[in-house]
Amino acid sequence: MRILKVSQAYYPFLDRGGPAIKVRSIARALVELGHQVTVLTADLGLGRAEIAAAAAVRNGHGWRSNLDGVETVYLPTQCRYRNLTVNPGVVRFCRGRLREFEIIHVYGLYDTLGPVVARYCRHLGIPYFVEPLGMTRPIDRGFLLKKVWSRLTNCYLSDACRIIATSELERGELLAEGFSRDQLLLRYNGIDLEEFRQLPPPGAFRKKAGLREDERFILFLGRLIPRKGADLLIEALPQICSDKARLVIAGPEGEVGYLAFLRAKAQALRVQHRVLFAGPLYGEDKKAALADASVFALPSRYENFGNAAAEAIACGTPALVSDHCGIAPLVNQRAGVVTAYDLGGVVRALGDLMGNLSLYQRLKAGCPQVASELSWDKLVKGMQDSYVEALGRSGVAQASHQ
Repeated sequence: MRILKVSQAYYPFLDRGGPAIKVRSIARALVELGHQVTVLTADLGLGRAEIAAAAAVRNGHGWRSNLDGVETVYLPTQCRYRNLTVNPGVVRFCRGRLREFEIIHVYGLYDTLGPVVARYCRHLGIPYFVEPLGMTRPIDRGFLLKKVWSRLTNCYLSDACRIIATSELERGELLAEGFSRDQLLLRYNGIDLEEFRQLPPPGAFRKKAGLREDERFILFLGRLIPRKGADLLIEALPQICSDKARLVIAGPEGEVGYLAFLRAKAQALRVQHRVLFAGPLYGEDKKAALADASVFALPSRYENFGNAAAEAIACGTPALVSDHCGIAPLVNQRAGVVTAYDLGGVVRALGDLMGNLSLYQRLKAGCPQVASELSWDKLVKGMQDSYVEALGRSGVAQASHQ
């Protein structure tokens, strides 16, 4: 199949969170299955380092890469507002190349790429999938703008061949929005198990971060934004009985001023000596932190899935997640624990993980099985079957109109 992936964020812009990693993993897995895959994305600031990482070269549409056998087209960005970019080149791409593809898969809602591509798909009769990435429920900011945007692009979701939910949580929200069960497809987010088969040597992160070997540490890894719950972990720290327990907060600042807010909270609670702000971690540094951590924690107010928790589990580290995370049912009492999104729940859950050795060892032993269930190799094969089904239905529909 000739497949087009449309995502505003893609490699090497890893600071944009999960989609940049996820779309690349899916694209590479599809190439391994013998498909031709192109990714259409925005140039979010290709500098010298990013160009080298992506092995990108200039072409008529901006920058182009063929890394991992995946063709990637980075459209020039004319202007941006927060995470929204304006990329006029998408129209030229659609007019010139969209007919090359049999299936289109769009990731996200609040950008200009997806709705424009979907409009051309409807005009040309090309089946397209939409993966909302949990965005059908506005949760962070810009509620009015998002509501207006949804009304302007109401055909975008309703006319999609399939809408992909990455958890039962997200599927339930889409059903509540009025989408039919037949239109929805459940497919978890996955992990590339090959990436985690070879981990950095034990203690590599501890040594680099200046942590002692006898210090147990809780790791938060993700974008630093209010809903992720890093502030709850700081508030819980004084109530954790072991004074040796440290908290490592790693990730890029996703909202201006939030890092300073977290630092001030640690200072106010007099636990600043127990909190380490490690900054963004990628590649081997990220794996080293995940593997060395005693516990991974993501007590998020909302998470359509929770990719970082899956990566921690792939490294053999039990996870604490809130019951507002889509991954929670897969983790609960198998490779981690689930807590309510409140301080008391987080304190109790951390106490169980840090103080109950038999529970901790059982959950750690369960990590490989949960990780295997989230392998992209398995999940993408199911995705491939859904593409084939959509092509078959599209062919029947087109024939019935001839």
